[in-house]
Amino acid sequence: MARKCYICNKSKATGMKISHSHIRTKRTWKPNLQRVRIVTNNGTTKRVLVCTRCLKSGKVNRAI
Repeated sequence: MARKCYICNKSKATGMKISHSHIRTKRTWKPNLQRVRIVTNNGTTKRVLVCTRCLKSGKVNRAI
């Protein structure tokens, strides 16, 4: 399973870490993904990775 959100397709972002002496090295920021069971459009349950922003905003219909 890819490490990205099932709802909004948020995935890792890349950039530079800059030290005090301005030495630049590559780094990544990973999304806060949670493995949850959701109810899909046709009524079946599916276990997917969803970011916490989608969970908090109510974009996900969680299975019980």
